[in-house]
Amino acid sequence: MPRSGRVRELRRRDLMRTGLVLTGGVLASAALAACTPRTGTTVNESGRPSPAAHPTPSAAPAQRVLIAYFSRAGENYRYGGRVDLKVGNTQVAAEMIADRITADVYRIQAANPYPHDYEQTVARNVQEEQDDVRPAIRGQLPSLDDYDTILLGSPIWNVQVPMIMRTFAEALNWSGKDVYPFVTYAVSGMGNAQTDYTDLCNGATVHDGLALQGETIHDAGQRVQSWLQRTGLA
Repeated sequence: MPRSGRVRELRRRDLMRTGLVLTGGVLASAALAACTPRTGTTVNESGRPSPAAHPTPSAAPAQRVLIAYFSRAGENYRYGGRVDLKVGNTQVAAEMIADRITADVYRIQAANPYPHDYEQTVARNVQEEQDDVRPAIRGQLPSLDDYDTILLGSPIWNVQVPMIMRTFAEALNWSGKDVYPFVTYAVSGMGNAQTDYTDLCNGATVHDGLALQGETIHDAGQRVQSWLQRTGLA
């Protein structure tokens, strides 16, 4: 952000697409497994599993992915001027990603929402940075226990991720996780996002991120797809 000049939104994925549902925010894979014959078995007339004549080799487990993002709508910077956005640029990016991979989605929302006015948001962000504030997050945070891979999305404000992303990162256990940042920006590109998350997500491996210019976000589909393929996420 140039300096002037669903409480817990874990989305249910289509059952035909993922074979998983969310129950109380926890993947109900155990329940699904309990009613599904194991690989390499068939069901006989009594309804009990019996060995298959030709067992099927076990497939490698799929990555369990969470997209967690913070996005701000309202008055935004656009090529030196201002534009009023009904949907924030980072939300648009998050939805593009979610349309292309199997993932749950959690939207990070400030307990004290940022102002609609752009200049007021800039001033608040600068003050939060100066005071090293950790803005409160509305609602319950997700557990990362059910996920292998987390995609972290936010705008870049004053060359770094907003302070609310520090609140989010510092509250969770990142040990053994793979983290992929994606950001939207006006003039700063990735900014310090890679190093920010390397410092904040203790125990995680932070991979190459994706930076999308806010002004051209609606034309970014091919860039999103290329990044997902390059990183092995799609």
